[in-house]
Amino acid sequence: MLILASRSPTRKALLEQAGLDFSLVPAEIDERLLETEAIEAGADGRDVALLLARRKAEAVAAHHPDAIVIGADQTLGLGPALLHKPADRAAAIDQLERLRGKTHRLHAGVALVCKGELVWSDVDTAELTMRDFSPAERDDVLAREGEAALTSVVGYRLEGPSIRLFETVSGDYFTILGLPLLSLLAALRSFAPETLQ
Repeated sequence: MLILASRSPTRKALLEQAGLDFSLVPAEIDERLLETEAIEAGADGRDVALLLARRKAEAVAAHHPDAIVIGADQTLGLGPALLHKPADRAAAIDQLERLRGKTHRLHAGVALVCKGELVWSDVDTAELTMRDFSPAERDDVLAREGEAALTSVVGYRLEGPSIRLFETVSGDYFTILGLPLLSLLAALRSFAPETLQ
């Protein structure tokens, strides 16, 4: 049995589009506590994304010991700061303003636990630069995104109208969406080939 330890509709859609048969079992972990402890110990955004992916996979695997569990997480780094999903439209506006005209990094971590053992993990980074957009452009994009903007890190979706706010994008598209899909599929071929049949 293959399990995705995530609530993310985007990750779910990516695995469905790849033709995988899996169940969703969200992990019950305190992400902010783990992040805070990791940062206090000297971790950066890449480290945190990988740590959270591993912990999610391990937490779900503890309740499904015979399963193959995929854990994934994404962090957004603006310099040394990590930004998170906005709680509401006002927070989305604030965070987009912090990113306006600047370059930030998206770190996507993924981990694979097979029958209780962490067998593989990876983290990939994409670099994105936002245009110096106007408040009217920002508000138009947020209106077009609607509630979907609140489900994504920092209030934008590259696969939606938010693309209008960007100047350059460098990196793997799947990493930007929050799941390094190609490396995950390679790991499944190596460690759990039955999941691809």
